[in-house]
Amino acid sequence: MKEVVIYSDGACANNQERNNNRGGWAAILKYGKHEREVSGGEKNTTNNRMELTGVIEGLKLLKEQCSVTIYSDSSYVVNAFKNGWIENWKKNGWRTSNKKPVENQDLWQELIGLTEKHSCVFVHVKGHAENVYNNRCDELARRECV
Repeated sequence: MKEVVIYSDGACANNQERNNNRGGWAAILKYGKHEREVSGGEKNTTNNRMELTGVIEGLKLLKEQCSVTIYSDSSYVVNAFKNGWIENWKKNGWRTSNKKPVENQDLWQELIGLTEKHSCVFVHVKGHAENVYNNRCDELARRECV
């Protein structure tokens, strides 16, 4: 099975309000000596939606089953997989522990479907630190926010 590394990030111009808000996402895929950068943006979105979209769009580029290590500075994304939040949401009818509907359920379900096609490991990296690839993703995502 091919081993692929994906770095992803999301950004928003104004994360306080979803309306009239422009967001951006980015992913960098690494396979052997090959690297590919992708990015895009959306209107009326949030930072968390962009974080999820970065991972989704990176995984969508894989043409066959792979072993994937996904690096993200989003605790929201990483912890959902590492801490079992997703399994709890499913058991609770897509409700949080506070009985509220899970936000971004559409994107979570798409991401879960993609991760089930591959062997995925999520790794949290510190944002805005020394990680060159995370910093590059941040730069690409922010460019899409304008």
